[in-house]
Amino acid sequence: QVQLVESGGGLVQAGGSLRLSCADSGRTFRSYAMGWFRQAPGKEREFVAAISWSGSSTYYADSVKGRFTISRDNAKNTVYLQMNSLKPEDTAVYYCAAEPKMTAVTTIIRPAYWGQGTQVTVSS
Repeated sequence: QVQLVESGGGLVQAGGSLRLSCADSGRTFRSYAMGWFRQAPGKEREFVAAISWSGSSTYYADSVKGRFTISRDNAKNTVYLQMNSLKPEDTAVYYCAAEPKMTAVTTIIRPAYWGQGTQVTVSS
């Protein structure tokens, strides 16, 4: 069973940085491609970034490319999202997600599991 728990959200000024973490308490973490999505108030949930099961391939939304970095530590069953140069439009609830997939990540993942979300607020 996959149970995803996010942490690391908070309030930051524009231009600042945050690192989100997502830990999985299950035993199959390394069998999943992992990703981050976000949902701003009044908007649909959108894809942010994804990483393959091995960590060897990543994929980003154009809006965060060059500013955000996704990584994972399979020994710790944890995926990270390092967010730099944050903008007010990055304000959203960020969700960790997992898709059973053991191939390279070349597009948006299709999650089978979701975390509960963590709030990121960027002030101008």
